[in-house]
Amino acid sequence: MSNPYFQFKHFTVFHDKCAMKVGADGVTLGAWADVQNAKTILDVGCGSGLIALMLAQRSEAKITAIDIDENCVLQAKENIENLPWKSRISVLHTSFQDFATKTTETYDLIVSNPPFFNNSLKNPLQSRSIARHSEALPHVDLVKNAKKILSDNGKLCVILPVVEGERFIELAENEGLFCKQKVNVFPNHEKAAKRLLLEFKKKKSDCKISELTIEKERGIYTDEYSELVKDFYLKL
Repeated sequence: MSNPYFQFKHFTVFHDKCAMKVGADGVTLGAWADVQNAKTILDVGCGSGLIALMLAQRSEAKITAIDIDENCVLQAKENIENLPWKSRISVLHTSFQDFATKTTETYDLIVSNPPFFNNSLKNPLQSRSIARHSEALPHVDLVKNAKKILSDNGKLCVILPVVEGERFIELAENEGLFCKQKVNVFPNHEKAAKRLLLEFKKKKSDCKISELTIEKERGIYTDEYSELVKDFYLKL
């Protein structure tokens, strides 16, 4: 049985009720997303609350975290309960589509570690299938609804596999959100990039392209990745 929690420097994330566990994608996005000048943040598909907690540690923003899975919402609330940032975080059981239709707020930063499988074999565990497959939150819905509730200078930040990420860039541009930053994320120096960190804004401008390599050898982080996540991982 896997460990029911993941211990960070300033908080513990229990994830035993969630289909998707704490992983490198969520941690990387939570450490990378630009919180500068963000007074309101929305975490779409919050799962255990990992990214919301990381952004709360990194900012003074008011944070709303939403998920369609009731067990994830329950667990995220439990993870937040004993933290000094509790008063700045609210967790809601809702789809992004419904939330964006009903909310009267705008957000300076929207983050999502979204589902990305479109045509692959479904996982027999329904909750894991929802978390991994995009039918419950098609990427076009993510983009359209993010644009609707972003503030004028707001940002949408996501992490996706490379192929899905490149498609997402095209989709977003068609809907009026433009890639401001693209980071090619390499697992190590020997392998091809596996993920894209992407930042979008309403105003079109040149897209800054950069690279991030996670490990220099097995179990040893590169200096750049260590710098990114040093405020979170225990051994850094």
